[in-house]
Amino acid sequence: MDLYIDTANLDEIKKAHDMGVLDGVTTNPSLIAKEGIDYTKRLAEICEVVQGPVSAEVIAVDYDGMISEGRDRAKIAENIVVKLPSTVAGVKACKTLSDEGIRTNLTLCFQPLQALMVAKAGAFLVSPFIGRLDDIGQDGMDLIQQIRQVYDNYGYPTKILAASIRHSQHLLACALVGADVATVPYSVIEGMMKHPLTDSGVEKFVSDYKKAFG
Repeated sequence: MDLYIDTANLDEIKKAHDMGVLDGVTTNPSLIAKEGIDYTKRLAEICEVVQGPVSAEVIAVDYDGMISEGRDRAKIAENIVVKLPSTVAGVKACKTLSDEGIRTNLTLCFQPLQALMVAKAGAFLVSPFIGRLDDIGQDGMDLIQQIRQVYDNYGYPTKILAASIRHSQHLLACALVGADVATVPYSVIEGMMKHPLTDSGVEKFVSDYKKAFG
């Protein structure tokens, strides 16, 4: 499973990259707004750090606007993936951009038929939001499982990118069910390597060695 970081904070991206485990980055307008920086400038900065796919979301909600923004985003760097909403206009834009050789990530996917449609339109990634489904009393992991089965049934190459991951249990469940990619905040990446028995074990090894050898 590929691991992406979901942020527009350059310091967090650099720290995750320095761990040697980062495969890509996802951003969105809300994350960029938190940073208070020009979108194009920050995307270019991210692409200088990360060689893997960097998802850059469009702001437009109409087809013509998505195409115009998508083409502009794709010019920033070769590893840009244009992020589009899972709507009728988004699917249409996905098909056009995909036919032009521009990779796309169809975001805000909340049901398996959306995922089926974007795969047929040639999407590189589809982003089901599991945390937001949990927020309204549904089980977000059911959606990942359903999309996995649909894609496996028909051999669609579109990758399932599990998004809106809130904690380590979400991440583990995604790995067990077969998500191709998971995008997570930096705090979750850090948490993947934490366990109290690891910490206490390291302390004991060091303590025992010092007692024996000073």
